[in-house]
Amino acid sequence: MAVRGILGRKIGMTQVFDDKGEVHPVTVLKVGPCVVTQVKTQAKDGYDAAQIGLVEFVKANKLTKAAAGHLAKSDAPPVKIVREVGVEAPAAGAEGEAAEGVKAGDRVLVDLFADEKFVDIIGTSKGRGFAGVIRRHKFGGGPKSHGHMFQVQGSIGASSFPSRVFPGQRMPGHFGDARITVRNLRIRGIDLDENLLLVEGAVPGPRSGVVLIEKAKAAPRERRGFGGSGTVDPLKASKKASAGKKK
Repeated sequence: MAVRGILGRKIGMTQVFDDKGEVHPVTVLKVGPCVVTQVKTQAKDGYDAAQIGLVEFVKANKLTKAAAGHLAKSDAPPVKIVREVGVEAPAAGAEGEAAEGVKAGDRVLVDLFADEKFVDIIGTSKGRGFAGVIRRHKFGGGPKSHGHMFQVQGSIGASSFPSRVFPGQRMPGHFGDARITVRNLRIRGIDLDENLLLVEGAVPGPRSGVVLIEKAKAAPRERRGFGGSGTVDPLKASKKASAGKKK
């Protein structure tokens, strides 16, 4: 499958232990199953992408006629949550076989990340309505004694110069309910039977919130000394090379 991402829902957080006995906080994601509802090409649409839908229990009469007609073109089941994801170049087949790409109606499962170490996750943070600077920007506040208003931002302007408020001043306003992208979360476990994905770290959004999981665009390089048995110690390698030259 040449699709780069999949839809899922956030279940919650827990912790797991690795082989060394170290504990890692993880977020459990219910990933897929998804179905490709439309394929966009460079020739027709100006870019390459795939539209996928999260397959859940949805009654057909709950869809609009436009959505039902759109899904009927690809014989997809009723879905209400649809997103676009990038596609990769189709893998070359054996000799004499043409390379196969993404087609409408293809299924996308959690095994998409079987060979991946890191993922990027896009979600919507919890909406907290109108909030002050103490909650929204973590201001310390003023004195809490009688006669003081300690949960306000205080003076924000100046006198003769510049006689205005600079753009971007941190003030009370709408807090949360924003599109957040968390990059390079490490995969700590995959359950192919239950379609579960365990990623190390926190994922934005509430429980049962919809998230888009994609393959990491710029996966971090393994730190020296932490890459396992394949890691090369540069000091030992240089000594070994110099000893070989002396012989």
